Amino acid sequence: MQVLERSKALAIPPLLRLAFRPFFLAGGLLAVVAIPLWLAAFSGAVANWQPAGGWLGWHRHELLFGFGLAIIAGFLLTAVQTWTSRPGLSGKPLAALALVWLLARVAWLVNAPWAVLAVLELAFPLAVAGLMGFTLWKVRQKRNYPIVVVLLLLAAADGLSLYGLLEGHEGWQRQGVLSGIWLVAAMMGLIGGRVIPFFTQRGLGRKEAVAPWAWLDWLLLIGSPLVALLYAIGPALSPNVGVGLLFAVLGAGHLVRLLRWHDRAMWRVPLLWSLHLAYGWLALACLGMALWHFGVSINPSLAVHCLTIGAMGGLVLAMIARVSLGHTGRTLEPPAGMTLAFILLNLACLSRVGLILLFPLPALWLAGVCWALGFGLYAWRYGPMLLRARVDGHPG
Repeated sequence: MQVLERSKALAIPPLLRLAFRPFFLAGGLLAVVAIPLWLAAFSGAVANWQPAGGWLGWHRHELLFGFGLAIIAGFLLTAVQTWTSRPGLSGKPLAALALVWLLARVAWLVNAPWAVLAVLELAFPLAVAGLMGFTLWKVRQKRNYPIVVVLLLLAAADGLSLYGLLEGHEGWQRQGVLSGIWLVAAMMGLIGGRVIPFFTQRGLGRKEAVAPWAWLDWLLLIGSPLVALLYAIGPALSPNVGVGLLFAVLGAGHLVRLLRWHDRAMWRVPLLWSLHLAYGWLALACLGMALWHFGVSINPSLAVHCLTIGAMGGLVLAMIARVSLGHTGRTLEPPAGMTLAFILLNLACLSRVGLILLFPLPALWLAGVCWALGFGLYAWRYGPMLLRARVDGHPG
């Protein structure tokens, strides 16, 4: 029976053997294309072409619900196989899910009729949540049920953005995206809280990982979705001392985690310091939002981009660089150019949230170029790995 299952798995084209393959590759390519396209629109080079919601709305939406959700889906639908010892999504069902994601991206770009766009857009996160939920439920793995809840909330945030598009209400579109961003922050806190200390321990050969503090894990898990809710219903959209206190607690909690995980030896390992720096941007984004809510005269967009570029982009690049190696049967040594890619992502964030205060337009373009080059290096170096069979001959 096992021989038959193995032969069936090996008969599947490599790209469709596990979810990380199509979604890491597609998400990486979207990251490469989306920012240059947004900068071209920002400069007026594509004035005669308007995607759904306009270029600003497209930029906000697609970097979260297009790029971000693709990577999340690829990671979770691959990891759930390890968590549950049940086969991961592969073959034609995986191809169908990837096609839904792709058609939704095209629908946004060509400004498809709202009904078509809504069906395609919401089908993807709901399908991922359903697949995760069913697989976890089959083995009664309650520990990971919060992941399914966050996925469903992300679908709801996407729905709010879509409803704003239908009503021509730019504010609701923005609220849906901001709510979604902080739900992704919750996912980063949940998954990062597990894998960063574990990867650090394994990568440095330590005897054991830093033990988690359950109370802190729950605080951060509840806090970020609460922020997302406050964006969805409105109170977080303007300075509010109560919301500022919540952000301050979240920022302090993430910093405490980061300090507990720190090991000086990690700075010699790019696959580790890239993860820690990305998590540091998450803490900084929370603290920046706290300052704005306390009345400090800073642009909240800086904190948002601290989260989206430094934390989300940085954590995505670091995670997919490591996961892609492990799941293609390779040693955990990133190929040439990936250290530069990690540096470029962090430079992109520094430019967008720091240099932009001194040199607005050059810093904006520098951030865009660094982002595109960083993910371009991933697509170039890892694309062949994702398109080919595992080097050790195993399925997956």
